[in-house]
Amino acid sequence: MGTALAAAADAAGLDFSPAQKLLVVGVCALTAGAAHMALAVFNDGVRPFMLDFIHGRATRNATGAVSFGLSAGFVFGLGAPMALSTGVLNPWLLFLPTDVLGILAPRRWLAPLLGAAWGAVVVYGLGGANELAHGLPVDFLTAMRQMSTPILFLFALFPALAVTKQFGRLRGALTGAVTLGLVVLTMRVWPGVFAGAPAMAVGVMMLIGFAVAADVRTARAPGTVAAEGAGGVGVGVGPGAEDPMASLFSSGAARLRRHLPLFMALGAGVCALAQMKVFGGGEATSFLIAKGQYAEAAQVDFYRVFGFLPLIATTALASGAYGIAGFTLVYPIGYLLPNPFVAAAVGALVFALEVLALSSIGRALGRLPSVRDCSEHLRAAIGDALGLAILFGSLMAANAMGGGLGILICGGLYLLNEAMGRPVVRMAAAPAAVLAGGVALNGLYWLGLFTPVAGGPA
Repeated sequence: MGTALAAAADAAGLDFSPAQKLLVVGVCALTAGAAHMALAVFNDGVRPFMLDFIHGRATRNATGAVSFGLSAGFVFGLGAPMALSTGVLNPWLLFLPTDVLGILAPRRWLAPLLGAAWGAVVVYGLGGANELAHGLPVDFLTAMRQMSTPILFLFALFPALAVTKQFGRLRGALTGAVTLGLVVLTMRVWPGVFAGAPAMAVGVMMLIGFAVAADVRTARAPGTVAAEGAGGVGVGVGPGAEDPMASLFSSGAARLRRHLPLFMALGAGVCALAQMKVFGGGEATSFLIAKGQYAEAAQVDFYRVFGFLPLIATTALASGAYGIAGFTLVYPIGYLLPNPFVAAAVGALVFALEVLALSSIGRALGRLPSVRDCSEHLRAAIGDALGLAILFGSLMAANAMGGGLGILICGGLYLLNEAMGRPVVRMAAAPAAVLAGGVALNGLYWLGLFTPVAGGPA
């Protein structure tokens, strides 16, 4: 797998066609404009703060500072290393900076210009950085491809983890056993298929099946009364009283619908970007696209939708600010479409349907509490699985580029980050440590204190 990935990444090489460069620049300009208008941001942690900004209770600079604080670690610790090691762009590298630039821009016309400038830096600058890094005595970018195997295989466990968190050990063990069996079967019978794909499909279906069954049992229980507020949030208002959450959610949905053309343009751009095969919506997805496994990449990103849809829907309704990628359905759809023009049309339609259906989705989530809760467990499980995979893969990369000394430097930087209270978020700390460790090993080489590992990174 490592050899195939290396060949694919070398072929990609972050060398974009003029059309791809233009699209990246245009999408970054559009996303920065949407962030400036407080209509959409990519960072889910920033979206709740947009309500105060929209109503004038927080300044542009203060909101921009929050966005920068929540995003910087992911941009430089995860987005840039993943793009450099796979040859595939990702949303942390493109959209988190445009969140910050758009919010901080003092004028509406300036925000798209700043976003376009960032897009140009990415498409014109990463290629040079990639060539420079590959020419170093210690090629840490090639070493980072060691991350692909743990990320792809451990990611397949997230449904079993989510089932265990929500429904206990017995059902979790059952889901884990099914996952393992399907992975082994796929590797044996369908060697050309990503081994985790069937396992994730069945695991997610089992989780949703358990959740729906729990909601059905609750609804049939004697004396059960469904308390439903707007967007599915029961707030305990009396008969005839106006539900404050209903008013807030209704206002947020109406605000988004008023800007439907902008969201359609956003959906068109993101979906076309995904179709061009230079963009992946997640960690595992980036490696799969680098290998040319687009159907498997679409499957992986489709399952992530279940984990983030309730969060995106409720925060969008409450704040009046949507997600830059919507429910992220445009990612898997884009991977599978035949050309960017069809992708643009389909992406615009998908975003229009999402925005128009927000209120209905919120109400549906209120009637299915276990299904709504399973999304939180899915997100936590994805974070746990990827956290271990990225840490383990980063140590493999450290070993590939520097042996025991590489593990000491990179593992030490990771542990130091933990001891210091995580100034770099945990998910991004290990890849950032590999980059810093690679720079340190090259410095030691030039000082005559280190000899690169024989054979170099695999």
